[in-house]
Amino acid sequence: MVSARRTSVWLEGKSRRARKAEQPSGLDRERITEAAVRLLDAEGLAKFSMRKLAAELDVTAMSVYWYVDTKDDLLELALDRVVGEMPVPGAGPEADWRERLREVATSYRGLFVSHPWVSSLVGHFLNIGPRSMEFARAAQQVIADTGLPLHLQTGAMASVFQFVYGFGTIEGQFRERCAEAGMTQDEYFEHAMGTVRQRPGYAEHFERVERMMEARGGDTVGEMRDRDFRFALDLQIAGIEAMVARGASS
Repeated sequence: MVSARRTSVWLEGKSRRARKAEQPSGLDRERITEAAVRLLDAEGLAKFSMRKLAAELDVTAMSVYWYVDTKDDLLELALDRVVGEMPVPGAGPEADWRERLREVATSYRGLFVSHPWVSSLVGHFLNIGPRSMEFARAAQQVIADTGLPLHLQTGAMASVFQFVYGFGTIEGQFRERCAEAGMTQDEYFEHAMGTVRQRPGYAEHFERVERMMEARGGDTVGEMRDRDFRFALDLQIAGIEAMVARGASS
């Protein structure tokens, strides 16, 4: 849990310990943050600890604390680091906002799929690191370029990016579950479907679900998710277009 008194590592400057003249050799914030991301990707947020991170770096835990004051500081640094992996689309009169929105939304989805631990952190921090701010500016510019009036732009951003957050979070958690079970996504999906089919009383409801999935198309779980995501995002874009066309009088 983030302390109520804590603001952001980006507002508090360098670690108090890192300001001291003597620092452990061979370490810096960049190396520590890279190791933290590797460990979070490998073991998840629940198993992450400063002790494990120190072991990953082959140093003592106190050596890490020369550069970051708290575990929360390090998690915030790791979050901003992976946000920087997302490409930011260019803007300009020749760049269609619809394609730019698709690009930004797809990148955001990929963040939660590639790094499932991010889902638990984005709401805990101010997210004002340099990479997070760059992405936020790009997202805001795309929405501004839709033609929606200023007072509706935050609602449009919420509609698009909270949808992507939910979609990506569920997808990322599913991938984690499959990995923990030692199965591919397709193997796990078939195993789950087989289990549900055997449950008494599920037949009638499940038959309709199977018809829906068959109509959706896609030979793999990945293809099915991609189809759903593209269509759901098209619905978001169509909604924005409709609001702009009617003068966005709401």
